[in-house]
Amino acid sequence: MAEETKKRVVVVGAGVIGASTAFDLQRRGHQVTLVDKGEPGRGTSFGNMASIALDFAAGSGPSTWKKMPRWLLDPEGPVWLRPSYAAKMLPWFLRFLAAGRPSRLRQIEDAGMSLSERALGDFRQMLQAIAASELMTEEGCLAIYETEAEFAADRGHLAMMQRYGLEFEVLSNGAIQYYEPALSPAIAKAVLLPDNKSIRDPYRLVVKLAEAAKAAGTAFVSGAVRNIERKGDGAVVVLLEDGGRLEADSVVLAAGVHTRFLAEKLGEPIPLETERGYHTQIMKPGISMRYSMIWPARAFMVTPTAGGIRVGGNVELAGLDAAPDFRRPRVLVRHAQRALPGLKLEEATDWMGHRPALPDTIPIISPSSKMPGVFYATGHGHLGLTYAPTTARLIGDMVSGIKPPVDMRPFRIDRY
Repeated sequence: MAEETKKRVVVVGAGVIGASTAFDLQRRGHQVTLVDKGEPGRGTSFGNMASIALDFAAGSGPSTWKKMPRWLLDPEGPVWLRPSYAAKMLPWFLRFLAAGRPSRLRQIEDAGMSLSERALGDFRQMLQAIAASELMTEEGCLAIYETEAEFAADRGHLAMMQRYGLEFEVLSNGAIQYYEPALSPAIAKAVLLPDNKSIRDPYRLVVKLAEAAKAAGTAFVSGAVRNIERKGDGAVVVLLEDGGRLEADSVVLAAGVHTRFLAEKLGEPIPLETERGYHTQIMKPGISMRYSMIWPARAFMVTPTAGGIRVGGNVELAGLDAAPDFRRPRVLVRHAQRALPGLKLEEATDWMGHRPALPDTIPIISPSSKMPGVFYATGHGHLGLTYAPTTARLIGDMVSGIKPPVDMRPFRIDRY
């Protein structure tokens, strides 16, 4: 990159989105500073389900509306709304319902798939660039269905995958155990998703990204960001809680759900909520798995990752401050043991994290509508890991003044 086009860029947030973005910008020749109050990868990115999920699914829609009342009333269902948080969630829920209108739903699917169709290729290129290709498995994912009725209920999702050209194979009876012997013979159907890969250790991935960015010249600053200001000469200033100031030509806000507080201060509030997710990491599971597994009807996954088997998923709506309810991951483990009868719960630890969720499911990857030089990369929901390299490349293009290869209008911050 020519000397005159190099920019000083501050990236706020050292999760998988921020670390990927910092690495991409540093490779382009920019002078990058990565800011976080914690260590890279120790936030929400630490506990994701390690899945590169290309089969994008919009959160809202008629099929979801039908299930939602039953889910919310079921104490062991896949979605749990704490009564004390219900009033605060109402505006978000209204936007969520609006996003499920048939005309809007197709637009959301088109936007989500415009990222998904690039995700695997971008991921492989990023892993190769940090000399960590071994972190991605070559096995795919199995979606399982305990009954024919469960399979029939998911046909709309399979039809969507067909529409966008995603590969899959429907398996029955003995063929299921051929692919994954640990699965119960009671599982009636499964769908093999060969391109839905997994990461062997998502925390290690973020660490490797941060190390590669640092080796290329990225500076690291430990601290919490208080606000963003713009100087008269056009520079953007990141103000830290400890009084520190970081001047830059561009700032990328990739702090997950915490991005909403900075957006509010910039005068562009966004409906960014936390979908609290849980996992149980089992280091002595008593079984081995070749594929990751998702059970759509129960909305959870099981993934061999981080040296053991991880069971996780579910959505708890309770805000940022409520204490974790570790009864939730125990429910998921019981469901997992129904599908995997040999699964043991030995040397297990529970974890809870905050997915940054927007009501229309697709992220914000956008310049600020209020302050030139500020960019947003947030709201990836369940697909933060999947979309991290693609988001990094798109933000890298925008910061560098290059037209991105994707229509960015669906991801703009002022779409609400």
